[in-house]
Amino acid sequence: MTDYTLLLGQAEELIRDDKWEITSYANISALIYVGMNDLNWVGFYLIRDGELQLGPFQGKPACTRIPLGKGVCGTAAEKCEVIRVADVHSFPGHIACDSASASEIVLPILRGGQIIGVLDIDSPVKDRFSLDDEKFLRELVSIIEKYIV
Repeated sequence: MTDYTLLLGQAEELIRDDKWEITSYANISALIYVGMNDLNWVGFYLIRDGELQLGPFQGKPACTRIPLGKGVCGTAAEKCEVIRVADVHSFPGHIACDSASASEIVLPILRGGQIIGVLDIDSPVKDRFSLDDEKFLRELVSIIEKYIV
């Protein structure tokens, strides 16, 4: 079972005093990847030139650019809402970077009320992400938003 309290404390310690957001994103993706079970990809897509571009991640090589409104990540960014998908193969327009992925959760990251990117997490297990996982990840994104300026 994932110790959410421990992971949240570790996340805050990792990024509290770091002044470069890329380092923070890299450490957070690694923390999630090793701290949660049954994941095959964890990373960030950041808004650049009007689309999502690949940022720091853990896992296999991934799609480098995603248009807003396309796939799970682009839809979450465009709607600025968390999207939790139990079976990615049933999501219209799903972009399959890794054919082993079966479920996904994507959380928007905001700065000053504006979307700056998303946290994307994939699992090879269908329906991997629970409401408890979503609650934890929302808290984690709040920490990111607090320290990444």
